[in-house]
Amino acid sequence: MTSMGGRFSFAGVSAYSATKFALEGLSEALAAEVAPFGIKVLIVEPGAFRTSFAGSGALLQSAAIPAYADTVGPVRATLPSTDGKQPGDPAKAAATILAALDAEKTPLRLPLGNDAADAISTHLDNARAEFRAWESVARSTDFDD
Repeated sequence: MTSMGGRFSFAGVSAYSATKFALEGLSEALAAEVAPFGIKVLIVEPGAFRTSFAGSGALLQSAAIPAYADTVGPVRATLPSTDGKQPGDPAKAAATILAALDAEKTPLRLPLGNDAADAISTHLDNARAEFRAWESVARSTDFDD
């Protein structure tokens, strides 16, 4: 279980996203390694779901650092207030995960929730545009024939 934070990140969640990025890379490689044995790997990338993730018992915050007030501060301030108001339904997510695993062609990645689908789609569009803008530079770094 990763999250949409395994596909992109933003200020205030760097450590969280680092773990999710690592899990995505591990899972992608693992999928190729175990596929010959008929084993499926599914990377689940949920958005905000009504779990205890943002609850007071789950969030442990260190002391605020004033220099980060403008970048990290908004996440620190707003995340706890989202608890119990997230749009995602955990029961629907569980049913969707089971359906994906039972599918003849299980996807490698499964974003869940409108917020995740929208954010991941936007991130992919932006990544493609950045790649296209720098593609000629990227391709110019090989040895000349």
